[in-house]
Amino acid sequence: MSGGGVLVAGTTSDAGKSVVTAGICRWLVRQGVKVAPFKAQNMSLNSFVTREGAEIGRAQAMQAQACRVEPTALMNPVLLKPGGEQSSQVVLLGKPVGELSARGYHGGRQQKLLGTVLDCLEQLRGAYDAVICEGAGSPAEINLRRTDIVNMGIARGARLPVLVVGDIDRGGVFASFFGTLALLSREDQELVAGFLVNKFRGDVSLLEPGLGMLRDVTGRRTYGVLPFRNGLGIDEEDGMGVSLRGAVRESAVAPPVGEDVLRVAVCAVPLMSNFTDVDALAAEPGVVVRFVDRPEELADADLVVIPGTRGTVRALEWLRERGLAEAIVRRACEERPVLGICGGFQVLGEHIEDDVESRKGHVDGLGILPVRVRFAREKTLTRPVGEALGERVEGYEIHHGVARTDGGEAFISDDKGHSLDGCRVGQTWGTHWHGSLESDGFRRAFLREVAAAAGRRFVPAPGTSFAALREEQLDRLGDLIEQHADTDALWRLIESGAPQGLPFIPPGAPA
Repeated sequence: MSGGGVLVAGTTSDAGKSVVTAGICRWLVRQGVKVAPFKAQNMSLNSFVTREGAEIGRAQAMQAQACRVEPTALMNPVLLKPGGEQSSQVVLLGKPVGELSARGYHGGRQQKLLGTVLDCLEQLRGAYDAVICEGAGSPAEINLRRTDIVNMGIARGARLPVLVVGDIDRGGVFASFFGTLALLSREDQELVAGFLVNKFRGDVSLLEPGLGMLRDVTGRRTYGVLPFRNGLGIDEEDGMGVSLRGAVRESAVAPPVGEDVLRVAVCAVPLMSNFTDVDALAAEPGVVVRFVDRPEELADADLVVIPGTRGTVRALEWLRERGLAEAIVRRACEERPVLGICGGFQVLGEHIEDDVESRKGHVDGLGILPVRVRFAREKTLTRPVGEALGERVEGYEIHHGVARTDGGEAFISDDKGHSLDGCRVGQTWGTHWHGSLESDGFRRAFLREVAAAAGRRFVPAPGTSFAALREEQLDRLGDLIEQHADTDALWRLIESGAPQGLPFIPPGAPA
């Protein structure tokens, strides 16, 4: 018999679906429920590699952590990675299967994937007591309903009850709840069990009359009112709403251990991917992280980071157009610290041969590192482990570019000293490994090197544990659900499905 489940939909993008899903997952697992997350289709440049070598959205990896289970490709069977305004790479069951325009995807390919995503969901429901599913955007996107596989399409196909989340901090939440419901067909409305208010500030008693009126006009209850809390966002999906320190802790940032702070400037390159890499730096007391797009903003930085990108050649062009490339080269010549991660590593090299991503062939890099990059059609997807700066380091690789190093020092090696990845020349480092800065010992060793090169009396805090901060964050999400949602009613919804006899609210979906 399949396990229970619920689909967490939203009135808009960024209504809080990912956070609510993670919170429900953490609340359930603390009750002894075996639970898994699921998102049929995700559009994101922030991705993760599972242990079996599958690429999924980072939000689903974080939700799996909330469930205290290993993430798998079943939890996010379709991942779309934008490569520009009109096209995306389609990743199916963790592996890239090609590039498609938005018209090509929504025009036929998407609907053909419904059977695949329903099969993945059924496998999870067969293995877990409950599966908490996340929708995308809004279920009332009536122009896309015919081919939908992530909102009401999956709810109808799997007979999942639907909980609609609204961000009251934006205003208009009652109209959004009512309008979302009223634009769904009769069959879709039968599965919408009720609502959940997110990011409420103030006295809940002042909101209660409105919740009563909402129930009167829709016949549906509100399952909870979650208060506004800083620092509760999990890894972003498809925007650069970077919360930095708030992404890993809600409390005030501790003062520096040493006499100085360390300033980190992250170049906000186009199609930036896995910018969550710098969250671990922002978690360190005394490290100030900001995103920049002008060369003068690098002047007072102790470390410049060039992050990953889905468009390496486009990022290189952007750096040159903005004058950032010249400033980065000058920094490197002056022995001032620079770190390139994945695509950021590739732009630091001598040249790039790209007949895959940009299809621009030979392109000169910044020439700081003795590295030559050739783009392969097959994507590298691994979870490596090594040593760097005398410390164990773990990471994950997601890239088409294959680097050949002709000099410099190895950055990351195996336990016998053989090079595994990356390159270092002076105070410029490059690596393909995402997530390496989450290794606490390595991060502290790297920051000590940066501080010494920058002449800063900065000392990394000895007790900072990035994994522990993530766990604290997930527990706070679980606390929100436990303390501010009607958990008895929520469990009945997950276990038994949407209530029978819910009224239809006209006009319904347009014909």
